[in-house]
Amino acid sequence: MFSKYLKSLSILKKFLFINFIIFTIIGLFTFIYLNNVQPNLIKKKSINHIRIIDNTINTISRLDVQFVVDDIRDFLFSTRFIFQNLDRVIFFDNDLNLIGDTDTLDLDPRAFSARIDEIEFESLNNNQKDQNKENKNINISENKPLFFKDILKEYLNGDSYGSPFTFAQEDLNQFKLVTVKNVIKDNLNIGYIAITENANDIKIATDERKAFVTRTAIAVGFVILIFSFVLSRYFIKPIQNLVNYTKVIKEKSQNKTNIENLKSRNDELGLLSNSLDDMTNELQKRVAHAENFSTDLVHEIRNPLASLKSASEILQDTNDSDQRLKLINILSHDVQRIERLITDYSQMLKDEVALSKEKMKKINIEPIVQSVVDDYNNIQRVKKNIKINYENDGDEKYIINGIENRIEQIIANLLDNSISFCKEGESIFVNISNTVDKKILVKIIDDGQGFKEKDTSKVFKRFYSNRPDKFGEHSGLGLNIVKNLVDLHDGEIVASNRLDRDGAIVEIKFPSI
Repeated sequence: MFSKYLKSLSILKKFLFINFIIFTIIGLFTFIYLNNVQPNLIKKKSINHIRIIDNTINTISRLDVQFVVDDIRDFLFSTRFIFQNLDRVIFFDNDLNLIGDTDTLDLDPRAFSARIDEIEFESLNNNQKDQNKENKNINISENKPLFFKDILKEYLNGDSYGSPFTFAQEDLNQFKLVTVKNVIKDNLNIGYIAITENANDIKIATDERKAFVTRTAIAVGFVILIFSFVLSRYFIKPIQNLVNYTKVIKEKSQNKTNIENLKSRNDELGLLSNSLDDMTNELQKRVAHAENFSTDLVHEIRNPLASLKSASEILQDTNDSDQRLKLINILSHDVQRIERLITDYSQMLKDEVALSKEKMKKINIEPIVQSVVDDYNNIQRVKKNIKINYENDGDEKYIINGIENRIEQIIANLLDNSISFCKEGESIFVNISNTVDKKILVKIIDDGQGFKEKDTSKVFKRFYSNRPDKFGEHSGLGLNIVKNLVDLHDGEIVASNRLDRDGAIVEIKFPSI
């Protein structure tokens, strides 16, 4: 179901949908990560608090320190180095009375005096009494001892009693951690120790990670939007234009299409547009060629059909045996002519289909031309004792991009045509050479009658044959096939009469590589 829905979307919608899924998955993992950043950082600090509390409890037990004000004060002074790196350590007795607080003592021995201690503790107790009267709810940001009684009460009534427990308090300006643990001696609870630490670094680290993720998400979203715009503007719309172009061609619509702006691009879409346009033009040429060819064929068949009809009508009305024999010969001649036209037309269509499947490759045409000449000199197809001479300009290679059997067909058709115009004992010359303009020139020169047309380009037209003495024996497709094959190889073919004597010259120029 999902794949079916995805296939129905356009490329742009698929891109946005897939990015949304990926973005959602990454966002989910990021959300889980951010939710675990602060607890993990708190856990690291609470582990340090617990270690210090456990060490303090062990030391108190080992020194047999009583949980009273004087003993705890002496203990704080004697072990002041333990707590120098902490913000605050507070001791409470079992009745939750404050008996020691590092914030009320100057741990520097150079500034120590008993009078100051007494004043500080007295002031602290007075503050506590005043706070009991004025405030019932104390915020941790006020940093006053009464706040810890609320924490201790929560600790006593909670499931964590008997184990270290860390409380966190966050406001606009501060982020504090308080770790509390009860002190047990001789299986009796004798008091509580609380460590408080200003943990703004946790808040800063969490905020920095959240800000980084937010900035990254905004940047990624912005990049996706830009890429979506570029994808739509420079890829999706041009592809849609190509699709519309093919639809107009397919449906033979009168709507005008223009992909010239796409063809001018230098990227892959430009190459695709040029290739598609060239393919379309080539297909249109082939369609037009097939239509014209069919029209010409129908026109050519009409003449022998008319002759057949007339001869058959006359044949029914005549009793003269000589006249009937002449009419029968005409009928036979016209039937053969129709058969020849259809056969040649069918062969030509087969050749065109084969051409569409054959691929060009780098070939040397010199041995191909020489092989065809040798075949014509050796086999019995030459019935007039005609000698075909071959020569070249001495180069070893005449390389073109072409199809080997089609080059053979070109030379064979031209030799057949020259032989048909030559008399017995005459000669044909085949010459191949390289030209200064990087072309390969193939010449076929014969001693025959030459061309009777002033415009010799007519000889390459379909069904054109100027052989009055052999009317109907040739379909007029031989030279037209040669012309098409030469065009297929991007070559040029020109026919002319010899100037020195009777005869014809056919010159073919292939592009050299």
